[in-house]
Amino acid sequence: MDTNKSTGGMHIGLRRAISYIVLILLSFLCLFWFYVLFINATRSNGELGRGFTAIPSTHLMQNLHNVLHGTLPMMTGMRNSLVISALTAAFCTYFSVMTAYAIQAYNFTGKNAIFTFILMIMMIPTQVTALGFVQLMNKMGLNNSFIPLIVPAIASPVTFFYMKQYMESNLPMSLLEAARIDGAGEFYIFNGIVLPLMVPAIAVQAIFSFVSSWNNYFTPSLILHKDKLKTLPILIAQLRAADWLKFDMGQVYAAIAFSIFPVIIVYLILSKYIVGGVSAGAVKG
Repeated sequence: MDTNKSTGGMHIGLRRAISYIVLILLSFLCLFWFYVLFINATRSNGELGRGFTAIPSTHLMQNLHNVLHGTLPMMTGMRNSLVISALTAAFCTYFSVMTAYAIQAYNFTGKNAIFTFILMIMMIPTQVTALGFVQLMNKMGLNNSFIPLIVPAIASPVTFFYMKQYMESNLPMSLLEAARIDGAGEFYIFNGIVLPLMVPAIAVQAIFSFVSSWNNYFTPSLILHKDKLKTLPILIAQLRAADWLKFDMGQVYAAIAFSIFPVIIVYLILSKYIVGGVSAGAVKG
């Protein structure tokens, strides 16, 4: 009996050790590229041309100064990206929760057909509809405007599907019925009861929506043509596309590092919800 217990304990310890080794390896692989980025941001263009080194150099402040005080309006691009990404994340999550709540909580004709149609939209790539989208924005006079980058993002089938799955696991219908019996209106039930229960899922999807909008280059490059309205990904691409006399890889790395900080801050603020939100929303309990 004691032998079986000791053998079982050894197996558990071995599995735990393997798990820790795998987690350490994966963490290293994920963080190593950030380390490379920040190391390269401290080096000059000439030093980068001589190959990689793991030791930081002394050109970080110079690179940042060149980026922030160069010909491209990086601070304005940072502000534009923040406005677009924050509004996109807020509207996308709020209206996705509202849509998922309507599908989950109410029974009406065509409910399943609507749900299926929304899921079918997930299969359509953005690039397929880009030409028609740009032509529509031209006819509506919305070029060089943030509206085409914020309003269409409200309709996010992926976010809706995640919210729907989360509701199936964590939203008790009996609580909603009790609120209705007590005389609560539908808007109060949604904003006062449903939204607080959905905070973990909202936080997770807010991170994903924010990062997706922050890194989006394709759609803003089609809509925004004035430098004062461009987002950071467009400005960084312009920095990389400079001619060989003005090209400075140290500035490019510094600009990329500069653009990552807001994403890291948003992640740190909302990260405590990720594990609970993902695990609860992934599988119906």
